[in-house]
Amino acid sequence: MATILYNNLPALRPSRAFNSMLNEVLRDSVQPTAKPSASFVPQADVLETPQGFELHLALPGVAKEDLKVDFQEGRLEISGERKAPATEGEDAPQLRRIETRYGSFSRSFRLPDTVNVTAIDAQLTDGILRVVLPFDSAKTTRQHIKVR
Repeated sequence: MATILYNNLPALRPSRAFNSMLNEVLRDSVQPTAKPSASFVPQADVLETPQGFELHLALPGVAKEDLKVDFQEGRLEISGERKAPATEGEDAPQLRRIETRYGSFSRSFRLPDTVNVTAIDAQLTDGILRVVLPFDSAKTTRQHIKVR
């Protein structure tokens, strides 16, 4: 006669059971809804070139008119809104599943003193906001001093 082992204690089950449980928890927590969100945080990339910094924000579906870029007290503030599809009215589509985030957003970036704030340029192309932050050539951040 063969012995069959059964373990009903979850703490002692193999890791495969834990992975299955973890997958279920994660899948349930990120379940898409049929209701637009009220806010979101756009993804940002910061690059440094010899001329200065470049900031790229992913903003698909955001119109130029809905963007605001300000500099104040050493901080670059980028805010705006991505409008959700209209669902009011007889001919409006009904939302069945929403995976895209809508609503207002705001990002703040602390800028170093070496950035020339009067020459900051921003362009929105193909859903990417590209902010160019050139270095101020009048300010020096590094200098070798010869000892006499």
